[in-house]
Amino acid sequence: MRTGRHPWDILLIGGASGVGKSRLAARVAADRHAFTVEFDDVVAALEAATTPATHPALHQFTARPASAEGERDTDRILELQIATAQALDNALLGVVRNRLSVDMPAVVEGDYLTPRAAAQAAEEAAALGRRLHTVFLHEGDPARIAANYAHREPDLGPQTARATVSAAYSHWLAAQARAHRLPVLDCHPYDTLPQRLAAALA
Repeated sequence: MRTGRHPWDILLIGGASGVGKSRLAARVAADRHAFTVEFDDVVAALEAATTPATHPALHQFTARPASAEGERDTDRILELQIATAQALDNALLGVVRNRLSVDMPAVVEGDYLTPRAAAQAAEEAAALGRRLHTVFLHEGDPARIAANYAHREPDLGPQTARATVSAAYSHWLAAQARAHRLPVLDCHPYDTLPQRLAAALA
């Protein structure tokens, strides 16, 4: 399914875990012959290169005592996830600045893209005469996210608690994106998402 040609040099695709960002990014990148950056890889590299002592904001989860996720309430996990995402704003800007130094179009996708950083990235790109667009995917139904987890990670069994947190994070991202006047697309129905993305970016 083709997504059409979009007037952008960099496209940021944000959204919570399990909503289909990677699949959509792969489609768009293939259609545009664009380079793909999975921001989760950047996050993993930063975590490996730092420690909780030197960069506590990047180790919100690993620095806490190892315990079952179910022992933490959803609000607390959501709070940690938001704090981690906000701590990574400068990392996202670094990725964008690097991609703006080359002519090849790029798609950057990941859980930890915040609307605040995306809005700043768009301003910096515009100042350079480049075109950066952002879209946030939204799925507020934990059951759909849990089904996505079951499909892609069948060996892990039901992940209802993780899906509940992801849905809550998705609601926060969507609200923040709207506050920054960035497009928000409901993931459901997924089959029409590429066309709706093309319309949103037209």
